Amino acid sequence: MPTNLPSPIRESKLSQVSQFRAYLVALRPQQWTKNLIVFAAPLFAFNLSVSSLTGSLIAFAVFCATSSSFYLFNDILDVEADRQHPVKQYRPIAAGLVKIPIALSMSIVLLLGALLIAWLRSPQLGVVLLSYAALQVAYNARLKRMVILDIGAIAAGFVLRACAGGAATQIVVSPWFLLCTAMLALFLAVEKRKAELRLSQLQGTKPRAVLRRYSLAVLDRMENVVTTGTVMTYALWSSGPYFRGAPTAWMLLTLPFVLHGVFRYQLISDPQATEEQQSDRSERPEEVLLRDRAILVTVFGWALTCFTVLWFKQQQWIE
Repeated sequence: MPTNLPSPIRESKLSQVSQFRAYLVALRPQQWTKNLIVFAAPLFAFNLSVSSLTGSLIAFAVFCATSSSFYLFNDILDVEADRQHPVKQYRPIAAGLVKIPIALSMSIVLLLGALLIAWLRSPQLGVVLLSYAALQVAYNARLKRMVILDIGAIAAGFVLRACAGGAATQIVVSPWFLLCTAMLALFLAVEKRKAELRLSQLQGTKPRAVLRRYSLAVLDRMENVVTTGTVMTYALWSSGPYFRGAPTAWMLLTLPFVLHGVFRYQLISDPQATEEQQSDRSERPEEVLLRDRAILVTVFGWALTCFTVLWFKQQQWIE
């Protein structure tokens, strides 16, 4: 920003930048990392092309728009409660930086625009996105307050994202793909609830109604089941054609990255596990993809290994 501008103009420019930032923050772009799973379908199918990349990018964009639409709508509904919360009171809508009528208009435009673009790309993608929107309505209206079903709803959202990647690229997803995605999604959902419950206990705050129905012992048992399911389904898929899984058994080379990622995720979603973690990160473990260096390296290593195996397979250097 030039400093030689007249003071009123400079203040106006700064105000515009601040207002734009408030609108952007209200969309919660840090949550968009959840939508990266739309790229999984072409990767698991070993179908990496300009067409599949374009379709995946469209699916990613419409899911980002849809999720931001519901974040805005939820913040409007919860504005009074958020203003009494020590952290949520700083959200743009609760803080008055984004007016409710503007936020509502943004929410409607984002949702309708995303549905229109998805339907124009592919009717299947439109149906998946509409199903996701319906799930969000059901979750916010009722499911998030129903024990076990709340975890299932969170996991279903990830599965729908993964299916959207297939719908946008005209790739038929396999049962193995759905199983791997479902197990990983349940793992993430359980870890989220477990982190929220632990943090509320550490801080001595009153947990939300649904969290009071859980205990750490129950969540530990659920975690054991879904962690085992996640690792086993991925290991069997990556074992190759013998199990009607990946096109080559060399995909087993990616299994160590999955194991490290799962264990690392468990570590950093536990506020008591290590001093290096901050409580605000532990409360929202789905955001670690952007903040934790070890997770970033693991994801990069997994993707690089997948691309290498795929290229070797295309060159017929491996079976």
